[in-house]
Amino acid sequence: MTGTRPSARDWTPEEDRLGFFGPDSVTWRVHADPVYSVGGLRALLLQALHPVAMDGVARNSVFRESPWQRLTRTAEYVDTLTFGTRREAIRQVRRVRGMHRRLGGTEQTTGRAYRVDDPDLLLWVHACQVDSLLDVARRAGVVTPAEADRYVAEQVVAAELIGVDAGEVPASVADLAAYFERLRPVLVLTPDARDAWRFIALPPMPRWVQVLTPARPAWGSLASLAVATLPPWARRLASLPGLPVTDVAATAALRAFRTGLLALPERARRSPVVRAGFERTGPAAALGA
Repeated sequence: MTGTRPSARDWTPEEDRLGFFGPDSVTWRVHADPVYSVGGLRALLLQALHPVAMDGVARNSVFRESPWQRLTRTAEYVDTLTFGTRREAIRQVRRVRGMHRRLGGTEQTTGRAYRVDDPDLLLWVHACQVDSLLDVARRAGVVTPAEADRYVAEQVVAAELIGVDAGEVPASVADLAAYFERLRPVLVLTPDARDAWRFIALPPMPRWVQVLTPARPAWGSLASLAVATLPPWARRLASLPGLPVTDVAATAALRAFRTGLLALPERARRSPVVRAGFERTGPAAALGA
């Protein structure tokens, strides 16, 4: 990879086939696990606590009008970056970076003028995603402590691709914890963030979906787990210090959730992009997933 503008000239056909991480990576294991969905929602909740990053979402995205569209696009981006070929991943990165270049604003509470692709904002989004996906994976027993450090290090590539200097990206669990400690003084639940939390906890659904399918209670369980696994300081910022859940209870609930999803057929719990990645890299990879 050359800087933040890699091209197909930078890798071999075999490297392209395996993608930026490959089936032997901790990243594939974490992102293919059923608890990934909980981590994804946790990341969105955490990301909303940065006032400038949240302003960028509220001002420039379709979150309020089409929350499902934004959630789907975000999931597709992460899936392709993880499980796609390098060519497919770069196409997604270029699409997102092209959109970011056109967006920005001024956040009222801080007075900061920003662009959505400011490196510190991109790094915040990246760190929240890595921390959230790793937290639920560790609770569920998907990774060991040593593999946790390896996962954070692998994810530096994802941050670099989207436009963050690799030297600024946390490369270990300790680095990640130190990063959040530094950022905590600027975090706050703004009115826009509160709205985002409400949307995540209780997203709009057509009435027929609510009446004829289990979508509403299923989503409620997912969102409750996402909130319960947030760090205590984040729940306090959201005025949820009295949330009736302990760390042990949240972990037990997450493991029960994972067990239930593992009983489902692969097609029901993995996206087409994820399945294609395992199929492309061979039966050995699929069996080890």
